[in-house]
Amino acid sequence: MKPVLTRAEMRAFDAHAITTCGVPGIVLMENAGSGATDVIVRDALSGEATGKLVVVVCGPGNNGGDGYVIARHLVARGVRVAVFGTVPPAKLKGDARTNADALVGIGGSVRALATAADRRGLAKEIAGADAVVDALFGTGLDRALTPDIAALIKVINAAACPRVAVDIPSGIDADTGATLGASVRADHTVTFAHPKQGLLTPTGIAATGVLHVVDLGVPSLMGPAPGAPAVLLERADVAHLIAPRAVDTHKNGQGHVAVFAGSGGKLGAALMVSHAALRAGAGVATIATWEDAAAAVRARVTEAMVAPLTRGDVARSVAEALRGKDVVVAGPGFGVDEAAREAVTWLLATWAGPVLYDADAITLFTGEPARFAKSKTPCVLTPHAGEAARLLGGTAAAVESDRYAAARKLASVARAVVVLKGACTLIADPGGRVVVNPSATPALATAGSGDTLAGIIGAMLASLDPFDAACAGVFIHSAAAEAWSAAHGDRGLLATEIADGVPDVLRALTREHTRGPR
Repeated sequence: MKPVLTRAEMRAFDAHAITTCGVPGIVLMENAGSGATDVIVRDALSGEATGKLVVVVCGPGNNGGDGYVIARHLVARGVRVAVFGTVPPAKLKGDARTNADALVGIGGSVRALATAADRRGLAKEIAGADAVVDALFGTGLDRALTPDIAALIKVINAAACPRVAVDIPSGIDADTGATLGASVRADHTVTFAHPKQGLLTPTGIAATGVLHVVDLGVPSLMGPAPGAPAVLLERADVAHLIAPRAVDTHKNGQGHVAVFAGSGGKLGAALMVSHAALRAGAGVATIATWEDAAAAVRARVTEAMVAPLTRGDVARSVAEALRGKDVVVAGPGFGVDEAAREAVTWLLATWAGPVLYDADAITLFTGEPARFAKSKTPCVLTPHAGEAARLLGGTAAAVESDRYAAARKLASVARAVVVLKGACTLIADPGGRVVVNPSATPALATAGSGDTLAGIIGAMLASLDPFDAACAGVFIHSAAAEAWSAAHGDRGLLATEIADGVPDVLRALTREHTRGPR
């Protein structure tokens, strides 16, 4: 798992490289610009540099300095370069000034961006360009953009050619992914040393396009970090967890999952959870649902069993449904009435096995996240932003404004593993550990995808600890959706099709597992 850094952690990285390792800042800038140029030529210019026109828009700090290095390297490769700066080179400082002077020294020039007329000149150049490079602001930006800069970003975003952001799309907060008034919408983003938190959020990834990580010529992580960095969930991490099964495997050794889900008019959730759990390898699944729904569920299932729950005797019927079970998934379509609350409360107080709470089981405890801390064993919560907000007592917008902080806070208060769903799903544990799944598959915006995820994680809980089960389930879920999207496009995916794609993902992971540990 590779670190995903905040701006403070990236500053610490740079400072350690410069002060402790003796790598000058100007060398780091040179390596950044050189690596970014490789990406621009390969991906934005399709490998053809000579004679192409690239517009580079440089800001006042080190991000602008990276832009001047890029411009110089592009000139050396035969590219025609038009460079615009928000600050005249004579007013730049440090390494940015040195690299702006170097560009001028090889015959380049820097055009001003001080007036509306200058912006019209920029727009004219971009209209004939093969690519435009955003080097306005890097990870240090933490304030709202001025109207003049917002106007520049509007010009860049109007480009018909590929847009390439340097380190982070200007206007995106490096820690939270929030848009600081306006942001560049890049087709490619070249970031340095490590991904940044803000790039791996729903708003951040929408602005980022394809993310490229370029090394700076120093070890990937050096020196003490201000906090525990989030880390990137990678395929090898999950393959390490998914071992091939022995030939004498029996269904009773692969986990019997009890699915407390479904109610009158909400049968689909229960069916999708159980289907996904079985597709993900659970040996047996039983749907525990209310008496008024049980008959209809029985008519719809073939592989799963059904256990009716009685509203008049909740505790007894829940205990009966749990007999012989190994894992519980509770909440999808289960209802939020008093009987449902009694059932989930009984699970929290009594059940000693692995359990995942989703959907209605989360909503039942709106404003009471500490209720989950009473679970006899660490549980898994799988909220979307709205459900997380209900627990924390805020709004979905507040959760989305800093997903990393929200996931950590909820995991700490609930003493649970939290899966904060969405593009770039986060997995957090009570100790502050956060893993980021880098996938953002629009096809997953479909009814029942969360129910399918709950079932997959439920199956994983039969053999893995809660944190590893959550990581594996999230990755497998998104990988199945990505495989479907590669064949069919970005829409039209059904939740059951996600589950049906899981065995192929597991087959590939088990083959990779046999190659040995990481």
